[in-house]
Amino acid sequence: MNVVDTRSTAAELPDGWSSLVLGQVGSTEVKVLRMDGRPLEAESHDAAEVLLVTDGVLHLLAAGIEVDVCAGELYLVEAGVEHAVRPGSRGTLVIVEHISSVTRT
Repeated sequence: MNVVDTRSTAAELPDGWSSLVLGQVGSTEVKVLRMDGRPLEAESHDAAEVLLVTDGVLHLLAAGIEVDVCAGELYLVEAGVEHAVRPGSRGTLVIVEHISSVTRT
């Protein structure tokens, strides 16, 4: 798979917030998912991750600070930073992350 239409791929996923791995480079995965307005509980990771919004808006709470990430923007979540999705996040999200365990709080 070389060219991916992230919006249509995310739209075909069975549920909001379910993800599909588009590819892997070394120990890093690139995933796409559809945000459906529901919030997600806080989590943190052993490594930094990139949250790239290709369509819509991601309402994020990162390290206690509210951030809105709009289409065409990305947010870099540093390793160990607790972050949660706030209500109303909708659209398509691409996540680039190291394959590791996630810690939910």
